[in-house]
Amino acid sequence: MTQTLYTYDGGEIDLSLVTRLYPAALISAGGESASVSLEWAEMKKEQITLESYVLICDFDPVGEVPVNRVEIRYETKEALFAAMNDIASLIKS
Repeated sequence: MTQTLYTYDGGEIDLSLVTRLYPAALISAGGESASVSLEWAEMKKEQITLESYVLICDFDPVGEVPVNRVEIRYETKEALFAAMNDIASLIKS
């Protein structure tokens, strides 16, 4: 597979090595941080503290517990969606 590089503020990711790619919301709950679905965060927005939006890139084979992971943080949902669109256009080309 050809190398497809995505560059972001913190570095570079070879998208051809990513096995799972998904958006999430990073919330603070009980002094801990947790990644939850965007839908869940939206439904519970009155009861949670949203830290940021994240794009999670896993590199481990599907079916294995993901340990090799990069989380790219965004301050707004719009910035997250813009990054997802950028990645989609890289994958299509």
